[in-house]
Amino acid sequence: MTSTSSIGHADGQRWRASVFMLFAVGLFALMDAGLKLLSARYPPMQVSAMRGIASLPFVLVWVLVSLGPRRALPALLRVRWPLHALRGVLGIVMMAAFVYALRTLPLSTAYTIFFVAPLLITALSVPILGERVGPRRWTAILVGFVGVLVVLRPTGDGIASLAGLAVLMAAFGYAVSAITVRVLARTDSSQSTVVWMLTSLALGAGALALPDWVTIRSDDIALIFGVGVAGALGQYTITEAFRRGEASLIAPLEYSALLWGVLLDFSLWQVLPDGMTWVGAAIIVLSGLYLLRRERIHTEAETPP
Repeated sequence: MTSTSSIGHADGQRWRASVFMLFAVGLFALMDAGLKLLSARYPPMQVSAMRGIASLPFVLVWVLVSLGPRRALPALLRVRWPLHALRGVLGIVMMAAFVYALRTLPLSTAYTIFFVAPLLITALSVPILGERVGPRRWTAILVGFVGVLVVLRPTGDGIASLAGLAVLMAAFGYAVSAITVRVLARTDSSQSTVVWMLTSLALGAGALALPDWVTIRSDDIALIFGVGVAGALGQYTITEAFRRGEASLIAPLEYSALLWGVLLDFSLWQVLPDGMTWVGAAIIVLSGLYLLRRERIHTEAETPP
């Protein structure tokens, strides 16, 4: 009975983790749609600052509730400051580049290019973390980059423009930031990782945006508030997803963002991806899924019974 109960509990946890992940992807897609709307009226750095400012109060409430008043402040202050500073700089560059790209690119196209981030994380884990990546995983990484070239079409009439390159820059920044999170997770709380990233966006991007700051229109306040709520809830749900389920199980669900991107693009801007974008997306997603499968096999092989 105990064994059956344990299996049932584990299955329930996996199911809940998957639901949390799907909700997180949807919430972040709604946030990105809000950022795209704002990018048409405000500079990218200002939009990045507004994203941090709007989400930070809600995240601070989550920290107080999850850790309690006594544990919250020590958890936020006893951190590895150099790595958090690096993540802050990367976060500002990443967000500003992504918002810049959203000015001209459909959400679905931006997501397709950004899906190269998991491949970059695996590739960068070799020189930075000293991890070993075998020939099959290197092949998957190279195939994924071919998919990016299909989407960008640098020799034809594709979108090998500053916007496409900006998404690649954002993906690279995300990959390096994700690797620093692996290091920070050994000593720092997940709450501190989220709070200091948003603080860096609010203060750092805000300071950089001041010279070109555009007065916020009153009819945009509700949209900015919605971006903050969606971003904060997305952060909570993705944290719960990874807390309840294995990364190899829920990480593939991130690719559902492409469906959200297509739905939002058509609903808000009446655009759909072209055929070559679908082909490139299929190549990138399949290579990413294969890479996740190989990493799971590799991890299981290294785990002692």
